[in-house]
Amino acid sequence: MSRNEVALTGTLVERGELRFTPSGLPALNFRIGHVSDQVEAGRSRSVALEIDGVALGELAERLIKLATGVECRFEGFLAQKSRLSRHNVLHVTNFELI
Repeated sequence: MSRNEVALTGTLVERGELRFTPSGLPALNFRIGHVSDQVEAGRSRSVALEIDGVALGELAERLIKLATGVECRFEGFLAQKSRLSRHNVLHVTNFELI
């Protein structure tokens, strides 16, 4: 079975306005910032990144209430932004405040 699972801690850098899909589902686009030290090939390495995220339904309604700068643990999967885009987006299926 193939897997596509992501767990990432980071801060809520920015977020868009709550919108609704054509089927009426709440949706929220946002950006996550992450900074850490990781071990790669036996050596420590500083890592910094930002990644776009999207949440749907109840998660979108919870995330819209958070202030930017809040640190969370995000879980989800990666998918292309659209069929015509090669840009990846983290589809959040769960998050918790740290």
